[in-house]
Amino acid sequence: MSSIKPYTYSHSIQGAQVKPLTEDGKQVSILYNGPLTRSNAGQIFLHCGFGDKNSWTEIIDHPMEQVNSGWEKTIRVEKGKHLNFFFNDGWDNWDNNNGTNWAYRISG
Repeated sequence: MSSIKPYTYSHSIQGAQVKPLTEDGKQVSILYNGPLTRSNAGQIFLHCGFGDKNSWTEIIDHPMEQVNSGWEKTIRVEKGKHLNFFFNDGWDNWDNNNGTNWAYRISG
């Protein structure tokens, strides 16, 4: 029998939610339903990187998939235990949580 528990999304923080998909927490789904979704953006990108909140590495924009509840992207935390992220619509409109960005940390 599988020991994987059914995971759910976190509470929304300014339109962003995170859900671990594996027991080690390294694969996560990020759901976005913030201000950029209300601007009828044709595409939302997850702008993310690994490491300390002040020193991101391997920064990349991932296109997100539009779903009923917003925009979603599954990503693997490849480096360390810290994922930092925010969102853009590809037209120089950004949602960075009022300058603080969002962070996902794997505990343990």
